[in-house]
Amino acid sequence: MRLVIARCSVDYVGRLTAHLPLATRLLLVKADGSVLVHSDGGSYKPLNWMSPPCSLVESEGNWTVTNKTGEQLIITMERIEHDSAHDLGLDPGLVKDGVEAHLQKLLAEQISTLGEGYRLVRREFPTAIGPVDIMCRDAEGVAVAVEIKRRGEIDGVEQLTRYLDLLNRDPLLAPVRGVFAAQEIKPQARTLAEDRGITCVVLDYAALRGADDVEDRLF
Repeated sequence: MRLVIARCSVDYVGRLTAHLPLATRLLLVKADGSVLVHSDGGSYKPLNWMSPPCSLVESEGNWTVTNKTGEQLIITMERIEHDSAHDLGLDPGLVKDGVEAHLQKLLAEQISTLGEGYRLVRREFPTAIGPVDIMCRDAEGVAVAVEIKRRGEIDGVEQLTRYLDLLNRDPLLAPVRGVFAAQEIKPQARTLAEDRGITCVVLDYAALRGADDVEDRLF
């Protein structure tokens, strides 16, 4: 990536025209060929840009960026204050924190979150219609199927209901109770779950990660 801080004006010529008057701006030239013009405000969005594929021609401090349809971004430099290039390497992409797989792992490791005396049977318990997130047993030894979601909605309750219908046909497991666990459970989902005898549990992700000290809470 190339970073240029310059006092410049910018003109866009294409299906319409746009002009940015003379000011100090940050110009980004990415490895994919895109060119972005940023100010020191306006959050993350550039003032103007040219998406790849495009070509960049430099001449006497001026840049002409042209895309495949002939549209141009013309950057006229008055003064360049900084110009550097950096190899950022391959980016692994965004990994969302708190995804269902991580919640499943944390809850399996701390199965007592569901109640005293609970013990884990296994994660991804196989059934003919797909794996149950967690299978465990409560303090009385009753089998409990746990469905985990980041956001608990009606379709998650329906999914758990199908698992329970199937699991309760197995004489080696029946009776099997259901627990619907999520960071947030919608009111309609809670109403449906409780009507079907399914227990709802709201998961505190920060507490499961050990990032929330309950002793430090004010309320």
